[in-house]
Amino acid sequence: MLSARGISVGARLQDIHLEAHPGEHIAVLGPNGAGKSTLLAALAGLLPVHGTVAWNGQELARIPFLLRGRMLAWLGQESHAEFAFPVREVVAQGRHAWGDDEAAVDEAMAQLDITHLATRPITQLSGGERRRVFLARALATGAPAQLWDEPASSLDVRHALEVYRLAQQLAARGSTLLVSLHDIRAAYRFSRVLVLERGRLVGDGPPHEVLTAHLIREVFRVEARFLTSLVPELPE
Repeated sequence: MLSARGISVGARLQDIHLEAHPGEHIAVLGPNGAGKSTLLAALAGLLPVHGTVAWNGQELARIPFLLRGRMLAWLGQESHAEFAFPVREVVAQGRHAWGDDEAAVDEAMAQLDITHLATRPITQLSGGERRRVFLARALATGAPAQLWDEPASSLDVRHALEVYRLAQQLAARGSTLLVSLHDIRAAYRFSRVLVLERGRLVGDGPPHEVLTAHLIREVFRVEARFLTSLVPELPE
């Protein structure tokens, strides 16, 4: 279980309490500047915080960094690549905390549909392709907690849907996922949603209960109408 007890990061995050359990895939929503990226980075142990972040009851700050890499995987927003490493080498970086595992790298690349890019320099890829490479690197860690900051940004519809399906599959196998999104509709594919506004947690629960017209109007400053209609799905 990944937990936060009263964590704050300056003015960006204020007094957040939450627990994320194995088998949950959680969407993190909020307008620009709400604190979504800050929350995920804080939970990954990448920012100094007031309060406590813990993994299975052990304070994260007391866990050696290498061991932490076996527990938590973090995907940041940036997809920029400065060095022309081959794609496979970039994905294999996710095994740093464990050692080489060719099978884990192969599986992660197949799940993100990038096997055919294995020898390409990452600097020659499109933004969406790079995004999938960095997500595969996080996946290759095998970490039971995955923290993804806008993983579907720059992705086409098919690959975005594959990312959401992958999150569901990982959760079904017992992983814990927190995934920041801008697309409110995509949040309904998740088992739980957290809504942030100005660094504070203002909603936490199943999407159909939390994402009311009132909350959407107050937090996102838009009017919402709820329609029963078909939404894009991948074929089985």
